[in-house]
Amino acid sequence: MSGRKRSPTSYRLGMQQPRGLDQLVSEWRSSGPERARFVPGFDPSGGGAAAKVLVLMESPGPATIKQGEDAISSEDNPGPTASAFKRARIESGLGRNVYLRWNIVPWALGRAPTVTDLDEARPALAQLLDSLPQLRAIVTFGTPALTGVMRYFTLEPRARIVPVLAAPHLSPANATRAGEKHLRAVTALRHASLL
Repeated sequence: MSGRKRSPTSYRLGMQQPRGLDQLVSEWRSSGPERARFVPGFDPSGGGAAAKVLVLMESPGPATIKQGEDAISSEDNPGPTASAFKRARIESGLGRNVYLRWNIVPWALGRAPTVTDLDEARPALAQLLDSLPQLRAIVTFGTPALTGVMRYFTLEPRARIVPVLAAPHLSPANATRAGEKHLRAVTALRHASLL
């Protein structure tokens, strides 16, 4: 990885091409303390590098981890969180090809991310944002995802700032009222789609 900082406008000016998302996944998989981490791939049905909306969850969940090396971060994954997100996304009108689903900590933790985890993952978030030149908004699901984005924006002086909408995590383990969680998810995704 190059130590050179990229200008937030360089992609818009056509001076550099965004780094391939698959290449980022490969780098993150080999960047752990033991040199190997579980990092799912990006959903090929999503917006990819052309995404206008970035949806950030916390870290890969148990249903994704169970899929092994072929796992992707997708609304089609088994489990109640992915199903709840898909229902909210469809109801919001946000097109699948317009958004990219990912995690604030791209590798599996098996628990909620801590501030230390968020700080360790911050360079990965910077790389991802640099690879999304058309990004208009970020929608975070859960406090760790929101905290990770805000720590990046406020600790990185050259961060490219985009609007952020926050919704409760859609996991059934989240104690927020189910109807409210769904409404906030739909509304956040709808607002993001209009930016």
